[in-house]
Amino acid sequence: MFAEPAREAGHELVEWLPHEEPPPPVEGLDAAIVFGAEAQVDQEDAYPWLRPEKGLLADLLEHRTPLLGVCFGSQLLAEAAGAVVRRAAEPEIGWHQVALTPDGSADPLLGFLPERFESLQWHHYEWLLPPGAVALARSARCLQAFRAEDRPAWGLQFHPEVTEADYGSWLRSWDDDPGAVATGLDPEAIRAETEGKIAAWNDVGREIAERFLATAA
Repeated sequence: MFAEPAREAGHELVEWLPHEEPPPPVEGLDAAIVFGAEAQVDQEDAYPWLRPEKGLLADLLEHRTPLLGVCFGSQLLAEAAGAVVRRAAEPEIGWHQVALTPDGSADPLLGFLPERFESLQWHHYEWLLPPGAVALARSARCLQAFRAEDRPAWGLQFHPEVTEADYGSWLRSWDDDPGAVATGLDPEAIRAETEGKIAAWNDVGREIAERFLATAA
């Protein structure tokens, strides 16, 4: 959902898949969005591409490049900004209520959302607030959004970028995710709920992308 608003605004998109090639030069990037992965942030030995990705994020933060991290991307960004990232007490998968903080209601990315809204989730880890960052949103289980206080960087734990096809592919792999299976949730029930809610949620994702790009510009 984030690519189309970028193209419509006339931006050049540079897609980097960390497991396939070295990172792009920082100097050529005016903004960056970091998405999800099957890895967790502490699995560098199992996923060697994590080290160069973390290095790129540290360089982007140092250069004050506008950044938006989503789910795993928000965890990488939080860690690069000095936060603790850890396994959550329980996963969040499916649709969960999120509440904006007062700072979230005034935030240029999230301020258009109602004070409470339903979000689409799939994560097993969480981050604590990075030093000096501002908490923008939280669910009953964990923090959900932050903004770095001294640089243009945002982290979102929920998934505003996914399409129905994206999420459907994750649900088809339910049995390959032991943490998901252990929740006892019914993936088919989540699929049915998603069918009825994804269109409005995709509108939210588009708006967040447009606001990030405008703020970055």
